[in-house]
Amino acid sequence: MIIGADEAGRGPWAGPLVAAVCHIPPNTRLPGLNDSKKLSKKAREKLFIKIQEKTLLGIGISEVSEVEQGMKHALNLAYNRALEQIGVKPATLLIDGSDKLDLKYPYKSIIKGDQKERCIMAASIIAKVTRDAIMAKLAILHPVYGFESHKGYGTRQHRRNIEKHGICVLHRQNFYIEAWGKRLGDL
Repeated sequence: MIIGADEAGRGPWAGPLVAAVCHIPPNTRLPGLNDSKKLSKKAREKLFIKIQEKTLLGIGISEVSEVEQGMKHALNLAYNRALEQIGVKPATLLIDGSDKLDLKYPYKSIIKGDQKERCIMAASIIAKVTRDAIMAKLAILHPVYGFESHKGYGTRQHRRNIEKHGICVLHRQNFYIEAWGKRLGDL
């Protein structure tokens, strides 16, 4: 069984890291499948539903406190949680990127795998749509930051909101902002 894996939320200033793993059964059609970054929000959401219906998948989340312990730590936790949730041992595990991880199964890293392997493309969509939905819900609890629009990424709007309101518990305090020359926690 081939399982693809990808994550969403490595670069934002706020919010969790989400990893997804996905097995696409042979002869399964998923028209329009592509890297999540190359799809519109509407296309991602349509494919998200089809992927949930037609594949075997798992989702793992590393909370902000876990991301604060280091990105590699957070990636290991999220991927292992996703692998636990899928509940099957992969014959082959393909992961987007080139990270050296400590996972419960051997894996093969594929640079730009989310543009080459269908199972990684599907995992990228699951991770992205799941994380975006989490950030939209968190925006209700922390409305002054605009998480529903920028999803925690370092936009001009997000920067203005931090300058005006300071940071909240969702912000990655150890995240270094080069433009400011300091960590978010030092603001």
